[in-house]
Amino acid sequence: MNVTLTPSEIQAYLKRIGIHDIKDPTLEFLSEIQQAHVQHLSWQTVDIFAGRPAGIDLQESVQLILQGRSGYCFHLNGAFSVLLGSLGYTVHWHRAGVQPYGEQPRVNSFHLGLSVSLPDADPNVERWIVDVGLGGMPFEPLPLRYGTYGSAPFTYTLMPSSVAPGGWRLEYEPNGPSEGVDYAPEELISLGEFIPKHEFYSQSADSPWHNAFLLRQRHALQSNELRGCMLRTHDREGIRKKEIQTYTEWKDVLAEKFHEPLVNYTELERQEMWARVQAAHEEWKRTQQL
Repeated sequence: MNVTLTPSEIQAYLKRIGIHDIKDPTLEFLSEIQQAHVQHLSWQTVDIFAGRPAGIDLQESVQLILQGRSGYCFHLNGAFSVLLGSLGYTVHWHRAGVQPYGEQPRVNSFHLGLSVSLPDADPNVERWIVDVGLGGMPFEPLPLRYGTYGSAPFTYTLMPSSVAPGGWRLEYEPNGPSEGVDYAPEELISLGEFIPKHEFYSQSADSPWHNAFLLRQRHALQSNELRGCMLRTHDREGIRKKEIQTYTEWKDVLAEKFHEPLVNYTELERQEMWARVQAAHEEWKRTQQL
């Protein structure tokens, strides 16, 4: 990793996620940063949907955050790794793969995994999993030690990977966005392997994110997902779904729940985006009635 933030960029990044004081690189501060990151920076496909995908160069990902925007795994974990390195943490990149429901586990480099070495934090744990780029992201760093973590409904089970020798697998609770994620143990020194994967995700008509307007966000007690016009909220009381019916409500939900005011888009572009979202939603509703 050859990108380091300036002191002013560190301050701006932390301010973007609601943190005002720089602290020593401890496990406690790492937890604070990860919690703030997943709460303020949603995982999203907005720019892909709009036909304006950002590249995954580290500087570009950092600027995306500093300019009031967000992205998906390559942007979020890429920028986060730069922030952590600039704060004095030892960060490692890993090849990873998300397993959709009904499919097999894989490590196909369609996800950028992160781990942090903190040998002084716990005598039994040398490394911690940090991931702010998963749709079902953990709210806190997880020790790289097999077991189950978190509390219902947001539990995560860490186990050996069956597809990456020496690697690890993170499985979500039953209502997570996928079956789980597998990580290869080898440390990468370049993001080059992920560039063609990002090009496929962001440009191909075969991408699962092609024409998908999707945002995911969580905090300590709740997760939120906006897929088109459908808002899904998950907490201890269960899962609730609500149909967003007006442009004003849609903008409010984006800004208030997902911290996404679409600052890089003009009012006309926002309205055009809403029209596309609404048209796709109406078509989806018609197919459900057949």
